Amino acid sequence: MKTIKQIIKGRTINVGSMHVQELLPFNNEFLNPFLVFHHGKTIADRNIPTHLQGVGPHPHRGFSPISFIYKGGIHHQDSRGNNHVVFEGGTQWTNAGMGIIHSERMPANIFDHGEDQELLQVWVNTPAAHKMDEPKYYPATKEDTPTIITEDGLTTIRIPAGELNGVKGIIPTFTPVTTLMGEMKKGGSFTFSFPKHYNTLLYVLEGEIVINEKEIVNNKQLAVFNNDGETFTVNANTNTLFFVGSGEPINEPIATHGPFVMNTQTEIMQAFKDYQMGKMGVLIEETPATI
Repeated sequence: MKTIKQIIKGRTINVGSMHVQELLPFNNEFLNPFLVFHHGKTIADRNIPTHLQGVGPHPHRGFSPISFIYKGGIHHQDSRGNNHVVFEGGTQWTNAGMGIIHSERMPANIFDHGEDQELLQVWVNTPAAHKMDEPKYYPATKEDTPTIITEDGLTTIRIPAGELNGVKGIIPTFTPVTTLMGEMKKGGSFTFSFPKHYNTLLYVLEGEIVINEKEIVNNKQLAVFNNDGETFTVNANTNTLFFVGSGEPINEPIATHGPFVMNTQTEIMQAFKDYQMGKMGVLIEETPATI
């Protein structure tokens, strides 16, 4: 069994108009390939235009910023011409590569999907050999995402990327990494298995679970596992929303500053210079998309 190394409660910050619980980095440390782990929740404001709510244009280079959407939706626009909305149950995966500018706004029809917006934003590292690749944007709807539903109907697990029990996700990754969006009703149970040396985490957005029939993890808590086994079992004490991530470590130096993740400080300085010179493109946000 994989045992729990620590349970992280995180800290509260604001990102744009969204209230965020930051779980990673923790004590200035990453869980490579997972670099940043944010849980964002907000309520759409009927008094502010939706295209002004959320996070405005900002650059990235050298990693993949990913949004896993649990409630509401996100309107993504970027300097590569992508203009797209994904709603509850879907994923927006951007490989920033050599540089991209994007925004993450409220969809124009957010109130048709409820007024709540809830998501995880996770940064997955990119190996040095691909940090300067051309950027790519990979959206996946709830309906398009490969899904496992247990025979008792109590557990649903969506697989945007990676593999679980022979079911493969549809989003490509540079290194082995699996991301899972889970919903479990009270009494549900599921056993996960990943290679021993993979770094693995589990986050509870809502509810309460028990891991390996021993340790309770409550909402807004992140469980980080030791590299001492392959499997762990999750049981739900209440109706629960959760996320599981597991990936092979990228054993390379990490240099970060703000929205850039490279291997050296010289590369970070170059990233800022390239951004200021317009080499990552320009994003002028257009009329909000509704589909």
